[in-house]
Amino acid sequence: MPEGPGLQPDETVHDEPRPPEASDTGWLRVSPKYVLVEVVGSIIGMLIFVGIALGAYFLLHWEWALWVAGAIAVVSLVGIAFEPRRVRSIQYRLRADDLLFRRGIMFQRQVAVPYGRMQLVDITRGPVARALGLADLKFVTAAASSAVTVPGLPMAEADRLRDELVALAESRRAGL
Repeated sequence: MPEGPGLQPDETVHDEPRPPEASDTGWLRVSPKYVLVEVVGSIIGMLIFVGIALGAYFLLHWEWALWVAGAIAVVSLVGIAFEPRRVRSIQYRLRADDLLFRRGIMFQRQVAVPYGRMQLVDITRGPVARALGLADLKFVTAAASSAVTVPGLPMAEADRLRDELVALAESRRAGL
């Protein structure tokens, strides 16, 4: 037990400063309603491809098309089961000089988009997202591979974030 002025018996003295704790705070998630957008999109895609396979089975009498339809349905249903977890993995974070975006369960992607490099901040809304009051916010830079889309934001948040990011991008470009 260390002794000295102002020290309690359970406190320890450190000669060297401790490194800051690695924290993973400050990440914002997309709206939970975005799961419905993804599920509806997956169901529509499944119905189209299963319909094509069933059409081939009934019209062209291809026996193997029935197996293809079943396989597409099973794979699609398994994918739909993972949609809630996949949507929870989509996160973004505003830092002093850039926006961080990450997504993915097995194959994770993390991108940092510097504010000064943003050329366009675009809001898009599909029919299902529009019905749920959601929007996608897309950031475009000069490098085509660095375009980032943050899906499933509430419309008010997307508008606020777009205005904030445009202001930050203009101020950073003016400072270059």
